[in-house]
Amino acid sequence: MGHRADRIRNVALVGHAGNGKTTLAEALLYRAGVITRLGRVEDGTATTDAEPEEHSRTQSVRLSVVPIDHRLGQETFRINLIDTPGYADFREEALTGLRIADLAVFVVDATAGVQTGDVLLWRAAAAMNRPRMVFVNKMDRTRASYERAVAHVREHFGEGFELVEIPIGEEAAFHGVADLITEHAFLYDSGRAVETDELPPEIADREHDAHETLVEDVVETQDSLLERYLEGIEPTPEELEAALHEGVDAGTVFPVMCGSAAASRDDGTIEPIGVDRLLEFVCHVGPAPTDLPGTEVVIADDLFEMPFDPDGPLLLQVFATRSDDYVGQITMFKVLSGTLHADDVVVNVRTGEKERMHGLLVTRGSEHVSVSTVVAGDIAGVTKLGDVRTGDTLEDGNRGWVVPLPDPIPAVHGVALVAASPQDEDKMGGALHKLLAEDRSLRLERNDETHQTILWGAGDTHLQVVLDRMTRRYGVTLQTEPITVAYRETITRPVEVEGRHKKQSGGRGQFGVANVRFEPLPPGEGYAFESEVVGGAIPKSLVPAVGAGIADAMARGGSHGFPLVDLKATVTDGKYHSVDSDEMSFRMAGAIALREALPQAGTVVLEPISHLEVTVPGELQGEVMGDLQQRRGQLEGTELGNGGEVIVLASVPTSEILRYAIDLRSFTHGRGRFVARHDRYQPLPQHLLGRLAEV
Repeated sequence: MGHRADRIRNVALVGHAGNGKTTLAEALLYRAGVITRLGRVEDGTATTDAEPEEHSRTQSVRLSVVPIDHRLGQETFRINLIDTPGYADFREEALTGLRIADLAVFVVDATAGVQTGDVLLWRAAAAMNRPRMVFVNKMDRTRASYERAVAHVREHFGEGFELVEIPIGEEAAFHGVADLITEHAFLYDSGRAVETDELPPEIADREHDAHETLVEDVVETQDSLLERYLEGIEPTPEELEAALHEGVDAGTVFPVMCGSAAASRDDGTIEPIGVDRLLEFVCHVGPAPTDLPGTEVVIADDLFEMPFDPDGPLLLQVFATRSDDYVGQITMFKVLSGTLHADDVVVNVRTGEKERMHGLLVTRGSEHVSVSTVVAGDIAGVTKLGDVRTGDTLEDGNRGWVVPLPDPIPAVHGVALVAASPQDEDKMGGALHKLLAEDRSLRLERNDETHQTILWGAGDTHLQVVLDRMTRRYGVTLQTEPITVAYRETITRPVEVEGRHKKQSGGRGQFGVANVRFEPLPPGEGYAFESEVVGGAIPKSLVPAVGAGIADAMARGGSHGFPLVDLKATVTDGKYHSVDSDEMSFRMAGAIALREALPQAGTVVLEPISHLEVTVPGELQGEVMGDLQQRRGQLEGTELGNGGEVIVLASVPTSEILRYAIDLRSFTHGRGRFVARHDRYQPLPQHLLGRLAEV
């Protein structure tokens, strides 16, 4: 049977790359008894890094959910531990982890403090109204400082942080934590924690001061506690935990704990410190799905909040799609309402198709455990569904309820794909379709002008992981090449010419003459064709063929070989032969007319211009503006963003920003992001025409 909804804890580990989230997840699994030995990210043995692409890069590239059944006293808690990537290319996975979590544990590096990824994800969690707390990790490392890390947290994240622990020792001397709620010490000199109410003398005074601060802050959140405190009655540990629980649920209190997920002992072994305390704290203080608001659903274009109810209508949201070597596709979902049983039939709201939920399971890395029931608030997976994609809503009827999702992060970095062989070409489309159904942050584009298939993603590492995954799963090998910029041409002045086509090879020939006036049009007007022919010089039925022939020649390109745009062609006169003239004759005449016109009309090369919105911290505004100007950009102004950020608006030649996602991340140290869209075409400066030999 399923777990009690009020005993479920959906906990996401989030933060900057390298803060030790996956190592912390491994330590939590180890302390909870889910695994019997600690794996290592560096060795590719960490439970939540199960994909070969993660092993080869020694970093997480997707979110992973591992359930923990943790017993405290007479109660068993189901903790769905959600390990998320920290690298910027995989931020969409981290945002998904935040959406399905009920508590976000921000893992902060005690040596580095708050970093770029921490800030961006904290803002995202705040925008989602997600309850949050902080775990200061790596307390055993050289230059680790709890005091400095906490000061950093308050500086970058704001108010509401309450220390519930302080470390006993720091750097190599770190060997325990003091609980500010119970005022007990937890010492890890022999591996597992030994609890004592005798605080080490070197921290006793600091602990008492920190305890008083915690108590004073907490009692101010509840009138009953404050009244008793003013009468000299201090809250009990249970009352402090209950008040913290309410503050965490409300998003006004953010507890801070500390430890080391991989502390080195004198004998060279690794033992986690403070991790078991985090497990217990999440169970006692972390929110359950029953504590939080209901789910927003769209019903007939209106937004409603559906209350949380394990006995209510069944509603699931698919948050991830995985491929497994043994069981095939695994669709990961969270139950938002109702209770799901094995073999229940649900409806995919997007397709209207019914799906039988036969192979229900939970995952522990590469291990799968079958389950029979999944209650509201819980997370699980199912195998062998049909056309079900990441982001789909599944329900048990035909109500048409949709759980809305925000747009994925912009796909701003692209590469052109080239199949390595004809066999790869045949399988390429199907493999890409499957990968796009998994990953909402991917986008596929077919550019008919340049004849390139372009895959867009969050960055170069993101796209390389996708291509590696395609080779491993589907045996499709793709090579990449730079994106070809789609230049165009237009004429510069009006001309009138004659297009004459005559072909005689015995028997019926071909004959057509078209007199055409060509004129430039304003940018963006495209192609216009008109006829001023009178007196039947060209039969009305054949006049359109002249226009079609001109359009054919425009597509083949102008003087520099790029498609012609923004011109008007007016056929004014012509000649035809009653026997030899036909549609093809006048089509050829139209094409010849354009070819004759180009040397006289002159052409100019047009380059595509993109509109950019670059968001950076205010102190980087000048650097970003200078860089955009070096890329021949035209600055259009600035806007104020959130949290001291500035949005720089500019128009920049598309050819100058093909690698901007990589460059911006480099010179802003990951603190910049941007969106781009095609805006217009404008003439390429004459001194840059030499570049076109490379295109």
